[in-house]
Amino acid sequence: MSLQQEIIAKLGVKPSIDPEQEIRRRVDFLKDYVKKAGASGLLIAISGGIDSAVAAGLCKRATDELSQESGREYITLGVFQPYGEQADISHSYEVADAFQLTHRMETNIQEAVDEIALEVEHGLKSIGMSRHVNRGVKGNIKARTRMVAQYALAGELNLLVVGTDHASEAITGFYTKWGDGAVDITPLSTLNKHQVRQVAAALGVPASVQEKAPTAGLWEGQTDEDELGIKYDDNSAYLEGREVAPEVRELLEKQYLKTEHKRTTIPGI
Repeated sequence: MSLQQEIIAKLGVKPSIDPEQEIRRRVDFLKDYVKKAGASGLLIAISGGIDSAVAAGLCKRATDELSQESGREYITLGVFQPYGEQADISHSYEVADAFQLTHRMETNIQEAVDEIALEVEHGLKSIGMSRHVNRGVKGNIKARTRMVAQYALAGELNLLVVGTDHASEAITGFYTKWGDGAVDITPLSTLNKHQVRQVAAALGVPASVQEKAPTAGLWEGQTDEDELGIKYDDNSAYLEGREVAPEVRELLEKQYLKTEHKRTTIPGI
């Protein structure tokens, strides 16, 4: 078995999908987990990108169906988490409007993130290292701070925190472990980016969101493809078992092997 075949099997990606069938399967998955957990609904952080938009659409269908079937209210809470001013936050609201989310709120993380960064810098200075935290570290602080706020809200409202992780992120390890990778349930996990786009079209994700360049929003102007040097079209083709250019295969497989620690639970002895 080639490494490509091993990766595909491990991440559970299909060579092709029926979007409507995948929507049904993933909505049922969410419903079943909510009931088993005794939760009152789902929380999804809506960044304004396509992944969180798809997850929001699946969550809303799941909680609407649960409410209708049970006669009690289940909610999907959409949370917007800008760092200061977010230029594209209107896309987050577009998604919430498209899926008729009646429960939504903003939790601005800037003050908390800046204070954590400042405390880290004070700590470094105390051991003779006067410097600012680097851009990547501060990006990770943002991701983890967002999760702290999400879990605080989820704890107060008895909700499950939904992640937007999918196979095209998993293969590259392009997420913050125990940051945006720390959630209760991941309804997109076996889809690649191409398939996420197929599901988005079937769900009715706004066109403006579908057309955006993918970004983790770690700093202004950051995009996933520029950061990794790998196009999502190539990433998806690889995960569907198709041939890609040798240099793309090498980059993907190198990234996969380098980030194995992100896909494993905390090791013990």
